[in-house]
Parts: sequence; structure tokens; C-alpha cells
Amino acid sequence: MAERFGGKYSPGGGSKGPVTAPPSAPRVTGKWRTTVLFLSAFLFLFPAFGDGPREMLLGLLAGGMIVLAAWLTREGLVAEAAYNARKLARRPAFPRKAAGAVATGAALAVGGVIADQGLVYPVLYALVGAGLHLAAFGLDPMADKGMEGIDAFQTGRVAKAVEEGEAHLAAMQDAILRAKDRSLERRVAQFAGVARGLFRTIEGDPGDLTAARKYMSVYLMGARDATMKFADHYAQTRDAAARTDYEALLSDLETTFAQKTTAFLSNNRTDLDVEIAVLRDRLKLDH
Repeated sequence: MAERFGGKYSPGGGSKGPVTAPPSAPRVTGKWRTTVLFLSAFLFLFPAFGDGPREMLLGLLAGGMIVLAAWLTREGLVAEAAYNARKLARRPAFPRKAAGAVATGAALAVGGVIADQGLVYPVLYALVGAGLHLAAFGLDPMADKGMEGIDAFQTGRVAKAVEEGEAHLAAMQDAILRAKDRSLERRVAQFAGVARGLFRTIEGDPGDLTAARKYMSVYLMGARDATMKFADHYAQTRDAAARTDYEALLSDLETTFAQKTTAFLSNNRTDLDVEIAVLRDRLKLDH
């Protein structure tokens, strides 16, 4: 069942009564540990410039592997948080955290080679380093979630639609940063929360996704494009009228996302198609 969302930008936003908070972006835990891993690269990078050519190249290689491991691990944590936040989710196509563990082990093995410790110790360093990395960060999700006993084709379409929707929301939130306005960033984050409420509803009751893909495509792709155009325009002009129009657009989209979820999932598409046509015109912001 769909949840009703509200706020000062929604109809009746000033009325009293319980309001369900929209889901926030997935919370990523453990990022600080990837920062520690990244900083450890300098243990190889700084000494490299005080040694001979062989040691310098190997030191740069080891430091680069640590940096790569930190980046892969952080991306893996982000992917895992998104996986955990969804009812239906496919396992990551590329196991980033496992690759980070391999890169960490390889970096320590290169460190053993730099110290001329033969073959056995570098191999041991690699095994210990990879093991400590896995102990600190764990493995990537290894199986699809929430798809047992359900039509694989249908659930795959749901997962793909949600992934596409999340990509549009991420693009919106990246674009609005160019406007350099914290209140607008919060406003877009609020809309993203309401949109994620729709995603969770779709995952809970896939229904007929033909309308879902059209719905999410028109609204979210249009909102993404409008946000990009607005952010570039507002960053240069600080146009108050354009800002008012943009916030009104977000309010309309937010209200529609919240109110039409149930009708959409029950294939009641007549009113929905009319609103899509109306909102398509509003999405064509011309500054």
C-alpha cells in the first residue's frame, strides 16, 4: 500500500496530523575506514622518492594499488547500502569490495618485493592484507534479494527500473550543486525522498511495469533535465522567478509521486496519462 507524504510543499502541508517522512538516501557506513586505507598509501609513496629507480617504481605501484583499493571499497560500500535499502535488488555486477581486498593484498606483496624478502613473505603479506581487508569491510552481496519464488523476468524489470530511477535522482542532486544554494539542495533531496517512496512501493507490489517505466521515465528524466537547465541558469543569473518556477515544478512532481502510487500500481491509468501530458509541458523549462 502506498504511503502518503507531506510537507510544506504539499497540499495541506500546513495542516496538523501525522505525516510519514519520505525515505532518505541509503546511509553508507564505514566510509571513514576507506579514508584510513587511502592515507596508508603514503607509506609507500613518500619513501619511493628516496630510493633507486626500481624501488621508486615498485613503491609507486604499491601506493597506487592502495589508492585503487580504497576507491573500489568505498564504491562497494555505496552499492551495498543501496542493495540493503531495497526490497528487490540484484547483486552487484562487479564485486568492488572483493576487488579492493585483492588490490590491498597485491600492494602489500609488492611491499615485500621492495624489501627483498624472497617469495614466501610477499605471498604471506598478500594473504594477510586481503584477509584483514575482508574482515574490516566484509564481502559484497553475493545473491539477488527478494526475488525467490517470483518471476525472474518481472523482478528483473523492477530492479532495472529502480536502478534507472536512482541514477536520475543522483544526476539531479549532482546538478543542483552547481546552483550553490543549500536550500535548493535540501529541496531536491526532499523530492528524492518522495521518489524513493515510490520505488519501495513498486518493489513491494510490482504489478504491471509497463506503466511504471513510462511513469518513471517521463517524470524523472524530465525532472533531471529541468534541474540541469535550471542549475546552470540560476548559477549565472540568480533569477528569482526561475527559482520560483522550479520549486513549483518540484512541488507538483512530489505531490503526484505521493498521491498516484496506488492508482499506478492498480493499472488505473486514465488520470495518470492526463497528468503525464500536463507535466510533460511543465518540464520544458525555457530560461
